[in-house]
Amino acid sequence: MQRIERQPAFVLHERPYRETSALVEVLTRDHGRVGLVAKGLRSARPRFGRGVVVPLQALEIDWQSRGELGLLTGADPVGAPIPLSGPGLLSALYLNELLVRLLPRHDPHPELAARYATCLGELCTADASAQAWALRRFERDLLGSLGVAPSFEHDAGGRAIEPDRRYRIAAEAGAIAVGLDDDRGTTIAGRSLLALGAETQPDRDCLRELKRLFRELVTHQLGGRGLQAWAVAASARSRTADTDAS
Repeated sequence: MQRIERQPAFVLHERPYRETSALVEVLTRDHGRVGLVAKGLRSARPRFGRGVVVPLQALEIDWQSRGELGLLTGADPVGAPIPLSGPGLLSALYLNELLVRLLPRHDPHPELAARYATCLGELCTADASAQAWALRRFERDLLGSLGVAPSFEHDAGGRAIEPDRRYRIAAEAGAIAVGLDDDRGTTIAGRSLLALGAETQPDRDCLRELKRLFRELVTHQLGGRGLQAWAVAASARSRTADTDAS
């Protein structure tokens, strides 16, 4: 049995387990995504304190590793919960579902864990375009960590992406230049792809194209299945103002 102590983490998902316990998925700095049993978490007097083992709260946790699932033995908050609401909160929940669905357990990605924390902070802005840009860069970095991101600077043949050309993205091959009269499938402007490589926030039209692109790439990695967060975000948009986030 391995004991892990004082590991920085965020809760991604929680579901009931037996009478008063819960199964929690956490993103840790050094151990990747980990599944843990949190005994007594749902009792009248939670073992770790009420409102501690929850999403958007930075934690330091201890657990005992027991194969696929570990046992949570300690959890201390680090600072205050990240103050997200509205579209920012929906976007954060999208990130959590994305990580649970795509990131294998026990696959460490310290840089991705750091990017996740940074992205949550970026989602605190009320600027919808800035929120969308934060999500697109995180999607890029997640797919890159998994080794399945296409190049955003070169096409499938190794040629530099041209800002004024349009491209079709093949999930396995990368960007393929298309002619002006080729309207088959979804295409994207070269300048939209180059924005990701340059770390420069593009205009709203490019952000919309990148949103469509990453939805296709994520759907491909999920074997054609969608995410619950997409349906929730679509429902929210139908009741409020349009947003370009998740």
